Amino acid sequence: MRKLLTAAAFLCFISCQKRTQSELVWDESYFQIGSQSSPRTVDLNHDGVLDIVMGAGRGETVATEQGVLAVDGKTGKLLWQQKAPAHVVGSASFQDINDDGTPEVFIGGRGNFMAALDGGSGAEIWKFQFNDTDPVLRYARFNFYSSTWAPDVNGDGKKELLVVNGGNWSAPAGSSDGRLPGVLMILDSKSGHVLAADTMPDAQESYMSPVCYQEHETGQWKVIFGTGGETQSGSLYMAKLEDLLQQNLRSSKRLATETGHGFIAPPVLADFNKDGVLDIAAVSHAGTVVAIDGKSSEQLWKRSFTGMESSTSFAVGYFTQKENLEIFAVLDSGTWPNYTFANQLVLDGTSGAINYQNRIGCFVVSSPVSYDIDKDGFDEAFLNINDYQCDMEMPEDILNPLGISHQLIAIDFQSDQHQIIDQTERFRNIFSSPWIGDLDDDGYLDIVYSVYNHANDLRRFLGMSLKRVSTPIKIRKPVKWGAYMGSNGDGIYE
Repeated sequence: MRKLLTAAAFLCFISCQKRTQSELVWDESYFQIGSQSSPRTVDLNHDGVLDIVMGAGRGETVATEQGVLAVDGKTGKLLWQQKAPAHVVGSASFQDINDDGTPEVFIGGRGNFMAALDGGSGAEIWKFQFNDTDPVLRYARFNFYSSTWAPDVNGDGKKELLVVNGGNWSAPAGSSDGRLPGVLMILDSKSGHVLAADTMPDAQESYMSPVCYQEHETGQWKVIFGTGGETQSGSLYMAKLEDLLQQNLRSSKRLATETGHGFIAPPVLADFNKDGVLDIAAVSHAGTVVAIDGKSSEQLWKRSFTGMESSTSFAVGYFTQKENLEIFAVLDSGTWPNYTFANQLVLDGTSGAINYQNRIGCFVVSSPVSYDIDKDGFDEAFLNINDYQCDMEMPEDILNPLGISHQLIAIDFQSDQHQIIDQTERFRNIFSSPWIGDLDDDGYLDIVYSVYNHANDLRRFLGMSLKRVSTPIKIRKPVKWGAYMGSNGDGIYE
């Protein structure tokens, strides 16, 4: 059963609009695949409507003809697809590198897959080539995650790709065997050639998508990256981009450390203490949330949540107050991979104080997004919820629960209520974040999100639905945090 929020219920939740109800614009099904990637948007066919690009796959290490999907934002029909050697877990970046007026797609995933694809046709322009003779690149043999942009360093007029390769998916949990150091690298966006690369300062693995930014005061470019995994110790680091170019990540500053766990989820950057400098907020896999002063690199605050873990990035906004910027976090109860309930928290970005805490639904690692949909000056959080019996006792029951249904919800923190925007029985979403924004430039909020079939197995992908919903929510200010790692996909809230 699939249903959208009724007009009456929706109008109770948002202010009066010219439109009266949400509309399911399209719902497209894909057989035998699913996704751990989140949708990103760009107009590929020049029709004035943003199109959707996301990674997909059948199994973690199974080759597929549908590794990358480009979907027409107007109709939901497939524009093109590109094969991949394994699951494409990263989210896409876009830049026109051949000057044909159409942005190219840059995306990576498991199986050492990182590629630039022609935006119009999906044809491969370049693909990362493994080099087992280079003393650094010989470690870059595992997974690519979401990339970000670095400034042009080779003078060709195009921004460069900043990417991390690491994380041996097949390494046994709790063991250090087979866990090679992650590699941070800069790729020439036009050719895919490696311009600079170095291993992690602590020689640990890495699963974190990096963040690259320019300091307003100094003009210096910095990189934030993380090491460690679900059962491996790791740290959060800050490095000068120049140090990476000089293959000198040993000079990186360690911002935070966790024993027995690492930093997996990408951090967010925002001016939490209102001093005009971007600060850093991140969560370790052990459920420790930390904020770092961007000016001094010293800790602003730290808060630990016992019995919870997280691989989920934050949403940023003004959720419960207008004085201080806040972060919305989702942490799962239990120990990887045996998670039960999902916990939702709003933390004051200045002090770390808990301004909201709830437990809605079960295990999820897809990141939330945010927007003020009822125009009261406070942001709501959009997130995926999986509904089943969360507190099952046997590990096999936790991974194979009965009676799953998926809900896309919006939390209104002022009323302490949440509304179901869409509900789909016998589907779930564990990994993929929703996208919110204005696809067709009509002034109303659109929502794009995916759900996955085979309700009684959280691990397998046996079918996916990708949906677009047009809402009656009038967009009166820019959507700042409408996608995974923010509306610009760079982890920065400004």
